[in-house]
Amino acid sequence: MPQDIVKRTIGLIAGMGYLPMAVAEEAHRQGYKVFAVGLEPVVDEVLRDNVDEFTLVNAAKLGALIKTLKGAGITEAVMAGKVPKSLLYKNKTMPDMRAVSFLLKLKDHKDDSILRALVEEFASEGITMRNITDFTSGMITPAGLLTKKGLSKDEQKDIDFGFPLAKEMGRLDIGQTIVVKGRAVMAVEAIEGTDMAILRGGELAVSGAVVIKTSKPSQDKRFDYPAVGLDTIASMKAVKARVLGLEAGNTLIVQKDAVIKEAQGAGISIIGIEF
Repeated sequence: MPQDIVKRTIGLIAGMGYLPMAVAEEAHRQGYKVFAVGLEPVVDEVLRDNVDEFTLVNAAKLGALIKTLKGAGITEAVMAGKVPKSLLYKNKTMPDMRAVSFLLKLKDHKDDSILRALVEEFASEGITMRNITDFTSGMITPAGLLTKKGLSKDEQKDIDFGFPLAKEMGRLDIGQTIVVKGRAVMAVEAIEGTDMAILRGGELAVSGAVVIKTSKPSQDKRFDYPAVGLDTIASMKAVKARVLGLEAGNTLIVQKDAVIKEAQGAGISIIGIEF
């Protein structure tokens, strides 16, 4: 292991789900110490026991987040785990003055607009954001069928129909997931997130829905990288969805072995789609 990597500290800005834990584990394997800032109210505090240092900051307190990272001497950081933008609209958080100033400067509130500006904000304070793929190589979706059960002809037609539409939704920065059945769109992911889109679209489909998740055509690997996990499978099971199609090479499967096992037990097929 290169000596310049050993004992370097990486900052981990942790949102919801298991992904921050997986990133921390890989960072440790690469020889980093991990200083994690868990974003309230969404972070799973189990992360505390799996990093070298852990602290909590409200997701809307940009000034506090930057101060915390700089106070720990962090010059490199990685974002992992979604922070639902809906928090802004549900009055779940109260932005601090730096966050208010930051939001007022934005031309719009699209995900990419917010996150790219956020990366620039960190850079202005001497903090470089790393690509999440630097710490998730084992989670990348491979091409081809990942489960034992294959797709019917109709399900394959739904994949062929829905995949380019999902890419277009990503290009427009609306969402990365669509739900289809019978070559008709049941739901398009927007601000509600993947799981809620699956539940909404799956309910309309009644059963047998095909869920497709892709990267954006100009996907920035520093943030908002498309990922699925056990929660995705749970949502699909709840509405009897049948197929999960993921863009090969450009989506992550968090806890891959467990996800595939759970999908197989539920009769759900997972396929990596080459684009």
